[in-house]
Amino acid sequence: MLKTKLILKQKEEELLKINNIRGDQHEAGWGRQIRSYVLQPYQQVKDARGNTEVGNVANVLDGDISIFIKEYLKWRRQGIND
Repeated sequence: MLKTKLILKQKEEELLKINNIRGDQHEAGWGRQIRSYVLQPYQQVKDARGNTEVGNVANVLDGDISIFIKEYLKWRRQGIND
């Protein structure tokens, strides 16, 4: 019985450690997306965190996301969290 309690206690501690590493988890539902891509009828990429909009979708899809990274870092510095 003592061995069982020790094993359960160890599992609880491991779960607590994992949950602390993961941090807050949010459901990835509608309206929770970070970035939206509009390809028709006009072209636009919008990042919700930094309120950044880019009209050159092709560059973003090719990997040029430096503007989004800069705006994200500004957003993080302000301490704004969902």
